[in-house]
Amino acid sequence: MSLVVQKFGGSSVANAERIHRAARRAIVAQEAGKRVIVVVSAMGDETDRLLELARQINANPSRRELDQLLATGEQVSIALMAMAIHQAGREATSLTGGQIEMRTNRAFGRARIREIAQRERIDKLLDGGHIVIVAGFQGIDEESNVTTLGRGGSDTTAVALAAALGADECEIYTDVDGIYTADPRIVPNARKLGEIAYDEMLELAALGAQVMHSRSIELANNYNVVVHVRSSFSDAKGTLIVKETQEMEKVVVRGAALKKNLARVSLLGAPVGGGLAAGVFAKVAEAGLVVDDIIQNVQHGDGTTNISFTTSADDIAEARSIAQALARELKFRAVEIDQEVAKISVVGIGMRSHTGVAAKMFDTLAAAGVVIENISTSEIVIGCIIRRADGDKALRAVHEAFHLDRDGTVGAG
Repeated sequence: MSLVVQKFGGSSVANAERIHRAARRAIVAQEAGKRVIVVVSAMGDETDRLLELARQINANPSRRELDQLLATGEQVSIALMAMAIHQAGREATSLTGGQIEMRTNRAFGRARIREIAQRERIDKLLDGGHIVIVAGFQGIDEESNVTTLGRGGSDTTAVALAAALGADECEIYTDVDGIYTADPRIVPNARKLGEIAYDEMLELAALGAQVMHSRSIELANNYNVVVHVRSSFSDAKGTLIVKETQEMEKVVVRGAALKKNLARVSLLGAPVGGGLAAGVFAKVAEAGLVVDDIIQNVQHGDGTTNISFTTSADDIAEARSIAQALARELKFRAVEIDQEVAKISVVGIGMRSHTGVAAKMFDTLAAAGVVIENISTSEIVIGCIIRRADGDKALRAVHEAFHLDRDGTVGAG
C-alpha cells in the first residue's frame, strides 16, 4: 500500500468544522487504499496566544520553558483530530513528538531534527489500519526536553516523516491553493505555479514566501520527497515541488519574494585586523542566530572596519545583546540596529544560463523610486536590501517587469 503524509496548518484546523473537514480528507485517502499519516499544527492563532500569555508572565522567558508551553498547542490539535476520525467510525491514534521520539538538537525555538526513533511504532499502527496523527513543530532532545522547530516547523515534521517512512507524497494543506509567483495579497495578478523545482522553492521560502518552511524544502530535496502544496478548502490541484520541472531553464525568473521581517545589525569602527569577521560570526553561530546578508567594509581613511548582517526581526533582542558583547570584546566603536529594512528578491534556475536579470531588476527598482542599500547574488537569486516602507511597491514593480503574471516561458528582456 502506498503511504501519504498529509499536513494541515493552523488555519486548516482552526475550529471544529475545519478539523472534521481535514479528518474527512484523511479518511478519503485511506478509503483509496493508502496508509495515512496526518501532521497538524496548533489551531488558528493558538501559538501567538501562548506567546502573548508567556510575555504577560515574563518579558524574557526561558527558551526551554517557552518550548514546553508552545508544544501544547499541537497536542490539543492531534487529540481533537483523532476524536474527529473516531466520530467518523475510523481508527486513529495521536502521537506527540516525544512519543515518536523525534530526536533534535537542543537549540530551543529553532531545533533541528536528527532522527525519528519510533518508526516501527508508526508502521505497526498503520499496518493495523490506524490513521496516525503526529504533532508538528516539536521534538525532544537527548535528555527528553521538549524542543520546537521554529515557525512553520510542522512542514518540516511532515517532510521528515515522509522521508523516514518512504512516503509516496507529502501533501501540505494550507489556506492558499498553491505556490504563486509572488504573494497574491500584495500582487493581485500573481500566478499559481503548476510545479516548481526544489532549488527555486528553497530560495523563495528562505526569502520570504510564507507558504512553506525553508528547512522542509531542504529535507525534501535531500531525500527526493514529492511535495504537493494545496488548499484545504477545495479539491483543486495545487503546486508540485519536485527535483526537476518540465520547463527548467526556459523560465529565467520563476518568482519574486519580499522579506519584511528583517533587521540589520551593524558593528562599526573596529581596528582592522585578521580574523575579525571570524570572531564575530563564531559568536553569532554559537548563539544559534540565523544570519542572512553579511557586509564588511574597511574605512581606509581611519583604518577601521565595519561589519553588518541582517537577521529576523523576531531575534533582534538576542542579536542586540550579542552585538553589544562583541563590541566590547573586539573594540567596535558603536552598534547600530535598523529595524526598517526589507529584502526584495527574484528567483529562477534559468538565471544560470541567461544574462540581463540583474540590470533589469536594478532599472525597475530605480524607476519605482526604490533605493537599493545592498545587493546579494547567487546562481539563481538576486536580492536587494531596501527600506521596509518600499517593500510592497518594489514587489509589484519587479513582478510586472519580469511578466510573472503570464503563463509560459519568461525572459529577462
